[in-house]
Amino acid sequence: MSKERHRTSRPNGRDPLSTKRTLRVSLEVAPTQSDRSVLGIVLSKPIKVKSTGSDVELSERLIEEIKGYQDVAYQITNYSISGPGADQSYKRLATFTDSFGSRLSGTQNLENAIDYMLGQLTSDNLDNVHGESAQVTRWLRNTEWARLVEPRDHVMAMLGLGSSVGTPPDGILADALVVQSFDELDQVADRVPGKIVVYNEEYVSYGVTVSYRDYGATRAAQYGAVGTLIRSITPFSLYSPHTGWQDYGDNVTKIPTACITIEDAEMLQRIQGEGKRIRIHFYMGAENFNMTTSRNTIAEIRGYKYPEQVVVVSGHLDSWDVGQGAMDDGGGAFISWQALTIVRALGLTPKRTIRLIMWTDEESGGYGGLSYYNTHRAEAANFSILFESDLGVFTPYGIQFTGGKNAAAVMGEVGKLVAHLNSSAVYPGGGGTDVGWWAPDGVPQGSIANHNEKYFWYHHSNADTMTVLNATEMNYCAAVWTVYAYVLADMEELLPRN
Repeated sequence: MSKERHRTSRPNGRDPLSTKRTLRVSLEVAPTQSDRSVLGIVLSKPIKVKSTGSDVELSERLIEEIKGYQDVAYQITNYSISGPGADQSYKRLATFTDSFGSRLSGTQNLENAIDYMLGQLTSDNLDNVHGESAQVTRWLRNTEWARLVEPRDHVMAMLGLGSSVGTPPDGILADALVVQSFDELDQVADRVPGKIVVYNEEYVSYGVTVSYRDYGATRAAQYGAVGTLIRSITPFSLYSPHTGWQDYGDNVTKIPTACITIEDAEMLQRIQGEGKRIRIHFYMGAENFNMTTSRNTIAEIRGYKYPEQVVVVSGHLDSWDVGQGAMDDGGGAFISWQALTIVRALGLTPKRTIRLIMWTDEESGGYGGLSYYNTHRAEAANFSILFESDLGVFTPYGIQFTGGKNAAAVMGEVGKLVAHLNSSAVYPGGGGTDVGWWAPDGVPQGSIANHNEKYFWYHHSNADTMTVLNATEMNYCAAVWTVYAYVLADMEELLPRN
């Protein structure tokens, strides 16, 4: 997912997290009111754009051209699901995550993982394999713990939040005040000074509730709090804390901040409701460092007719320092690699280039994506579409898309090629943290719509391991991903822009 450190460097005031958190990049095709919620992130009903008519007019030639890829779509499907590609992306990812584990931005382990991937992509006979430098964040968790000391002794599971400062060497021992909202915090502001503020906010959706993780410390510090402990941003818990990035506001004292479990947040709420004093002792050895150098990992299948024109498939290689980063976002990165593997294995050479990008430092706000954007922005006219998979690789049911009406109509026609995979629907809201930087340039963006209803059960926690993923579901995702990437790369025309 996404976070960050010096968020003052947002170009045009854009929050690097906005695309991942809300998945509602502006869409020229007005979405209908959703009756469906996935991950607490609203997916509208499928975009309904006719291929012909007064609003959108796709030529019969273009429609027939897309239909002509049906046999190729079947070849890709068979290769991915029942042929040599079956379970390949899952097995590759299992080897990778079991070898490297978590891959926090700014660490040597992430750089070792990048070196490994560059070797694997070269061995896969892909073109132009290389790393592109990017300035990234470096924050280390180090030792941390939390303990309820009054009214009883209880060790509390916790995970410090990215960019948090550490506590003094002896930790922080203070009374705690539990609130359920920012409004309640404002109402009891006179009771906050010198206390640890515990947020026991209701989970509404990730896009809504994540504001407590992002800004909880700043809001409490404004009233004199000495630390914050925030209920993890998840709808479900087996006593599992979830980490993530947080932001300090300007001109406010930086106080240590961490997430605790749903269970402990609710327990503390009950204890306070009984009128008992709550006293907590917690320690965080967190350290922030200057930005450092990492790399985006890149490989291609070079186009034979328009090699300068590009279709990007991507996912991020970095992860949080808990779990294995298998779901977030090893799965997205590895189905993107699989797309190139399938195209190469089937002997297909598209007219334009298919480019794989495994982003670095997505988790702190998309700094790998920002670096790539700054380097390649002048080439924006040559990017047909940027795909990013970063919300799970569970059973797919369509594509999310951000772009104009004509481009949405093209995507709808391409979607018909994967109707046999029940993935023909095109929904609004495509994109992701890393590709979202291109929105002001009007470059179309896409992501995979999949049954990720339980994504935030595991997100940013020790539970993000290979056990969450399923090889067959990844096969289906890879098939859908590859069909879209290949067809859009091989069509005679770039995706239209309005």
